[in-house]
Amino acid sequence: MSAHPITRDSHLLDPGFELTLRPMRYPKFYEMYRAAIRNTWTVEEVDFSLDTTDLKSKMSDADRHLIHRLVAFFATGDTIVSNNLVLNLYQHVNSPEARMFLSRQLYEEALHVQFYLTLLDTYIPDPAERNKAFAAIETIPSIRQKGEFCFKWIDSIQDLQRLETREHRRQFLLNLICFAACIEGLFFFAAFAYVYYLRSRGLLHGLASGTNWVFRDESGHMAFAFDVVRTVREEEPDLFDDEMRLQVEEMLEDAIACETQFAADVLSGGVAGLSVNDMRQYLEYCADQRLVQLDMPKKYGAKNPFDFMDLQDVQEVTNFFERRVSSYQVGVQGEVAFDQSF
Repeated sequence: MSAHPITRDSHLLDPGFELTLRPMRYPKFYEMYRAAIRNTWTVEEVDFSLDTTDLKSKMSDADRHLIHRLVAFFATGDTIVSNNLVLNLYQHVNSPEARMFLSRQLYEEALHVQFYLTLLDTYIPDPAERNKAFAAIETIPSIRQKGEFCFKWIDSIQDLQRLETREHRRQFLLNLICFAACIEGLFFFAAFAYVYYLRSRGLLHGLASGTNWVFRDESGHMAFAFDVVRTVREEEPDLFDDEMRLQVEEMLEDAIACETQFAADVLSGGVAGLSVNDMRQYLEYCADQRLVQLDMPKKYGAKNPFDFMDLQDVQEVTNFFERRVSSYQVGVQGEVAFDQSF
């Protein structure tokens, strides 16, 4: 792997591996890395002690079906994101400071995998049932469809070793946009909505507390990916044309269809206060926010149907930062700006 020399005409997606941090071409990526470090948390901080009581005595069969489907998706969701990061993203973003962020993101994805592993072990104590949850990506149609959507986009650039042509770069950008806008920005945001809905009913506070931290991480991952896209757009504007916009819109529509089918499964028992139509409207609302983040026009004009999402983090954020500063040498200082698109 030879270093890619800095020149006046160098671009972020130029083939090679630039190794030199000075002069730093993209300091904003380094600042994102530093902000992520200040956001460190551990799974051991999550208290699930009250959640098991909720599952046994405070939730209906429909509620428990929702949770079982949700944790079955969680069982492999972040692992898929990690695989795409390692196999497809890291090698093509030619900036050492950007790769520092991606290295940190990989750590955070591993942390999320650990969080969901602990969640499954806690919520589903029976080993046979746990094995079914981990096999859900093969055995449950609504989860398998989401997995196939992810793998289609992983495979789309699996054999792409170097971004030599304009078409190669467009292929790469579509993969990056898919994982940021559709998987992290739609699939995961829908999952967060289910969690925060249950919390609004006073249920599963341990899951909601850990989800706040995952939410914060995922918002950072999306912000980084969209900044990469924005940077490439500034450097190579010819890559972004009507064809690209239509491809992104089609991708988002496919993701919404997958997630709507999952909602029909998740809510099949009849969960009071949630409907498939509301979830689709929420997905369209999120999709519009992702399009705005990509400097593209909104498509759906949907409003957020979930009041419980409006101020979902206020109390937990206060608790998080008070605990972090008092308990860790990695103290959080200053303000953290949240993704306002939820």
